[in-house]
Amino acid sequence: MELKGTTICAVKRDGKTAIAGDGQVTMGNSVIFKGNAIKVRRIYDGSVITGFAGTVADAFSLYEKFEEMLHKFSGNLMRSAVELAQLWRGDKVLRQLEALMIVADKNTMLIISGNGDVTEPESDVCAIGSGGNFALASAKALIENTNLSAKEIAYKSLQVASDICIFTNKNIRVEEV
Repeated sequence: MELKGTTICAVKRDGKTAIAGDGQVTMGNSVIFKGNAIKVRRIYDGSVITGFAGTVADAFSLYEKFEEMLHKFSGNLMRSAVELAQLWRGDKVLRQLEALMIVADKNTMLIISGNGDVTEPESDVCAIGSGGNFALASAKALIENTNLSAKEIAYKSLQVASDICIFTNKNIRVEEV
């Protein structure tokens, strides 16, 4: 039984970064297994926010390993992400994980992939997951054409994705640093 399906969107604006995620977990391609999962979290004493997409067990494994790295490197987001990526590439079990994660602190926003890649988005928005492209397009339009806050843009972008992507629901959680 494979459980997956989600949308995560991150927006940086006016010195704030927000990550929004929906709550849907899908079993296979046709059953909503859970509608209120929490995929966006605060870690490292609330100074780092994360959002993850992918198979549930894999996403949690990635999340736990990343938090370990943050503690090991005193909250240095970039160093923790790079070290996690190196660990991920070198470990036979971790290499099999099918997950993506967006991580952010007050200065930096990164995407960490299952390939062990660490990517800093070229703009102040990024998105992952099944509805990620819908949320990304929405966020880009909103950031260019409105004065909405990062938190409002992230939330509204998830709403748009939930209207289009069957693997995304309207049970949206947003965290901001």
